[in-house]
Amino acid sequence: MPPDLSKPISEEELLARFKLPPETVPVKLDDSNRKLGGVTIAINDIKTHFPIRSGFLIKKETGVVKAVDGVNLQIREGEVLGLVGESGSGKSTLSRTIMQLVPTTAGTIVLEGRNLTSSSAGDIHATRRHMQMVFQDPYASLNPRMTVFATLAEPLLVHKICPQDQITARVTELMKTVGLAPRFMQKYPHEFSGGQRQRIAIARALALEPRVIIADEPVSALDVSIQAQILNLLASLVRRMNLTMIFIAHDLSVVKHISDRIAVMYQGKIVELGSAVDIMENPQHPYTQKLIKAIPRVDA
Repeated sequence: MPPDLSKPISEEELLARFKLPPETVPVKLDDSNRKLGGVTIAINDIKTHFPIRSGFLIKKETGVVKAVDGVNLQIREGEVLGLVGESGSGKSTLSRTIMQLVPTTAGTIVLEGRNLTSSSAGDIHATRRHMQMVFQDPYASLNPRMTVFATLAEPLLVHKICPQDQITARVTELMKTVGLAPRFMQKYPHEFSGGQRQRIAIARALALEPRVIIADEPVSALDVSIQAQILNLLASLVRRMNLTMIFIAHDLSVVKHISDRIAVMYQGKIVELGSAVDIMENPQHPYTQKLIKAIPRVDA
């Protein structure tokens, strides 16, 4: 006999009925006893410029695009820094510069005392284990020919995170951490929804046990109903694992829910920086005020 769905049921009954892992239910976070540590990332006067070249046979430099132009930030251990700005403001270029996927024109990036901008290619490659990215489009960032198991096992094997006979157990643990049932580990990315694929991408980032996560527009490609679940998952992981996170978005209404501080980026520069509460309730820069006015509101 089918269950009577007309009567209210508790969260526990719902989980038992549909065998949903607890992590798929949005969590309520308690920040009352949360404390931040020392500076994890120090970004000092970073500039990332791209030359503009024109000409048919002989290309000549005719100008420069100042994608990132003199950014200074300090991000503490366990902190979530929201980086917000419209498309083309330099947010993604800054994130790739921090990862050293894009070379810096000037300035320094220091991760836990190590200057990445003066490190060798080998040292940077090793350092990337401690800094991982979650991209906007999980389908594009996942190899369509690799199962979930292969996707999560690959970094474990390459970086020798755990013995080979413990790989399956570690993959199982990672899937449970992000709210995915381990029985799906032999499926391919196209067999999952957008929200589930983003969970796989997050699990892959966590596989290397990083200290820093850079989430570049991780929910903008998802349905609104799924965005809250992914935001709650990321916030929960930050607190459970004491991660440092840079959360990038163009929508202040999304950023305010997860960030401790918010940095507003405009034309390659940080034009305003403050606590999430101060930025939302008392914005000082005209561009920040413009972004807040652009947040959709429902009139009573």
